[in-house]
Amino acid sequence: MADTTAGTAADATAWRVTVDRSACLGSGICAALAPEAFRLEDERSRPLREAAGPDEALLDAADSCPAAAITVTEGTEVIGPRP
Repeated sequence: MADTTAGTAADATAWRVTVDRSACLGSGICAALAPEAFRLEDERSRPLREAAGPDEALLDAADSCPAAAITVTEGTEVIGPRP
């Protein structure tokens, strides 16, 4: 069942992590850099949670992804991968 409760102020600053599974090469770099955030499933990465607190390991995973398949956002701003 979906959570229909109103978000909190902390939710507004939570980071969102997405993986484009059609672009993912399954290298496993993200799971190695941030095992608490990613795992390989069916030879492709997937985030364990969509929302996460700020964590440098998430940005490192997005920066290191050879397919640029990981996106980290804060609100509407894309913060990873970094340029």
